[in-house]
Amino acid sequence: MGLLGDVRDILRSLKHRKPSKVYCPKCASPNIHVSSGFDYWLVPVKYVCDNCGYVGPIFMELEKEESKKGLS
Repeated sequence: MGLLGDVRDILRSLKHRKPSKVYCPKCASPNIHVSSGFDYWLVPVKYVCDNCGYVGPIFMELEKEESKKGLS
């Protein structure tokens, strides 16, 4: 089930993924937040960085790498 198994593994990892911390794409600061309460449902999401003043729809996420068991 090569391809189907791979897709199933990807969907399973997305479904059970914990929320990750977001960072500013300009200065890598964790002090970034959504610009208003209307974001997500009325207007496109905009993030605002408190450190450098970045405003935009792009942000960075950091995820822990999973260890590859059984690979040598």
